[in-house]
Amino acid sequence: MNMQLPTRVKLVDVGPRDGLQNEKGTVPAAVKIELVHRLQAAGLKEIEVTSFVSPKWVPQMADNAEVMAGVQRQPDVRYSVLTPNLKGFEAAAACRPDEVVVFGAASEAFSQRNINCSIAESIERFAPVVEAARAQGIAVRGAISTAVGCPYEGEVSPERVGYVARLMKQIGVQHVGVCDTIGVGTPRKVQAAMEAALAHYELDEVSGHFHDTYGQALANTLASLEMGVWQYDTSVAGLGGCPYAKGATGNVATEDVVYLLHGMGIETGVDLDRLIDAGQYISDFLGRKPNSRAATAILNKRAG
Repeated sequence: MNMQLPTRVKLVDVGPRDGLQNEKGTVPAAVKIELVHRLQAAGLKEIEVTSFVSPKWVPQMADNAEVMAGVQRQPDVRYSVLTPNLKGFEAAAACRPDEVVVFGAASEAFSQRNINCSIAESIERFAPVVEAARAQGIAVRGAISTAVGCPYEGEVSPERVGYVARLMKQIGVQHVGVCDTIGVGTPRKVQAAMEAALAHYELDEVSGHFHDTYGQALANTLASLEMGVWQYDTSVAGLGGCPYAKGATGNVATEDVVYLLHGMGIETGVDLDRLIDAGQYISDFLGRKPNSRAATAILNKRAG
């Protein structure tokens, strides 16, 4: 195992998309746009803005084109969107994203419940999306969901992660994220899932995406850092959950990961104070407190 910790980490804030997609009340486009602006002002260089899925399935993302059009883009920031199929990609392409995200589950049961098809079929469905994106010079990232555990199947073996990574590599996906979608992973299991993905992708092409359902996301981040993994999806204020996984809580809070990394002397390029302000902005709109321990501690300190 490589104990060489990275000196710099790249964070992809998925709050505007993964974080907000499950909110029951409508979040207006203007609020989403303002959140993106605040995240980039805090120094985030990678932001997952929205998804081009059928509004019938994810009504919260029906304003995708409006949000993309409203964002004042910065030249050094990459804006990514989720595209589940070719129709979604075509709508997304009109909004000029820098990267599109496709997803496949490591669990057959989850794939069936989530998108009504097998893992192999789901990857097949993405092949034309990947081809079209790359032909237009748009980067393609793949997310391997339920990489360590599934709400229907229970534990997921590393072999399943390797299987999905191999299929994604075959259709031309350039980068894969190992996603603990329901937040059941613990460090050794996460490392095994990472190793399985690393059998097919270079270290620079793999990232971690950990939910904090059981409070393990920071431990899983540290376990991945110890392998040299230097890219992570995080969500401002710990927003999010999973519509198909009952009880799954949000992604690990960006604030908590930044606090961890800065405390270890690892650079992120993120201004923690401004990030906390961004988290407080969206939390205030949603009428609740930020789901981040670091944000809570620093906000309490400010109030004191």
